[in-house]
Amino acid sequence: MYISQLERIRKKLEKIKIMDPERNLFGAENHQYEMAPVWTLDKIKAFEREWKIELPEAYQAFLLVIGSGGTGPYYGLEKPENGVYLVMDYEDELNAISEPFPHVESWNWDVDWYDDSKEEDEWAALEHDYYDPKWSAGMLRISDFGCGVSLNLIVKGSSYGEIWTDDRANSNGIYPDHYMGNTERLGFLDWYELWLDRSINELNEQE
Repeated sequence: MYISQLERIRKKLEKIKIMDPERNLFGAENHQYEMAPVWTLDKIKAFEREWKIELPEAYQAFLLVIGSGGTGPYYGLEKPENGVYLVMDYEDELNAISEPFPHVESWNWDVDWYDDSKEEDEWAALEHDYYDPKWSAGMLRISDFGCGVSLNLIVKGSSYGEIWTDDRANSNGIYPDHYMGNTERLGFLDWYELWLDRSINELNEQE
């Protein structure tokens, strides 16, 4: 089903690595154009059973054919087993990945985060609830944008299969990803190939 797109992606990955030997593209110094080993179907099914989810078919196809992390948008693709944690780089709190994602439209609180009238304990309680895993349930983190912002694949709920941004670190809430200029909502393979196309264009402009 995804054979032709995966072949295009494979060729573009080979091209981008050759085009950027100095690792000048944003995030390339981190992922080094290296890809973690592919997964087997058995490993995918074991992961799904463990977390009580079903990975979107396009993402499964990528895991089976291209790799399970590494080369990708921003600071690279996260491995699925790392993407289940709530906070990047801290394996101490799990996201509520097994619960349905609660949003179909952009979500944020109408809060003045610079309101000096609130006491410190009020702010602490507010922030604790704002970062509650219930708001990011059903999200598998797939990429680190930097500055506390993450890109996520929805693996459960009405927005299943879409890429969403968690921008709560900058008080901007959670919303469908449009960072690469796309107006429509994207699934994993289209999102990944768009990054490749934009990156290749950027490198061409640098020549």
